Amino acid sequence: MSWIQSVLYFQGIPIEASLDQILLNRTIATIYIKGRSNYVQSPIPVNGIEGIWRFFYEREGQDSMLVFYPYVGRMAEISESAIPFHHRAGNLFKLTNMAFWQAEEAKNTEGYLSWTRKIYIYLTPYVVNSPRATYFNYRDLDIGVKNNNGKTSYAEASIWGLKYFKSNFDRLVRVKTIVDPKNFIRNEQSIPPLHSRWTNEED
Repeated sequence: MSWIQSVLYFQGIPIEASLDQILLNRTIATIYIKGRSNYVQSPIPVNGIEGIWRFFYEREGQDSMLVFYPYVGRMAEISESAIPFHHRAGNLFKLTNMAFWQAEEAKNTEGYLSWTRKIYIYLTPYVVNSPRATYFNYRDLDIGVKNNNGKTSYAEASIWGLKYFKSNFDRLVRVKTIVDPKNFIRNEQSIPPLHSRWTNEED
């Protein structure tokens, strides 16, 4: 399968489709996705891999996937502190499990979310821990969200911040404190400014 065919595959378009068919097919179905990621530094034993398969026999696992992204080569040559993306040398691969469901299955959303959580728990012995590491662009709200009752502290934000950025999280907090001290730009998993540097009442 070529790269462009993989793009079609992940969009639910037949990989043998012609360019004219792709351009004419403008109907995009509503698809819900929940993705979770982990990093692996030691080979997962055969029995560990075999234990994963049972999840894909469950109803929610039928159209789901588990993807192994290799992280060696050039990825390992770049310093962990060069850019915010910290996951470099030492990682064999990123392991991503994703659940997909259609709009008509929305009533079973919790079932699909639960499916991703079960795999996440199962993988615990085989992945990076202390802290557990995950990929920022998947925005996994299960690992923690901001405090809606007031300012989110450094300690609270570090619950997800260290998983995404590891030791670079402290540097990002310092940058945030200087560039956006009143926390104007924020979301469920924002990097917070240090509270001693701002007085805005909102988080």
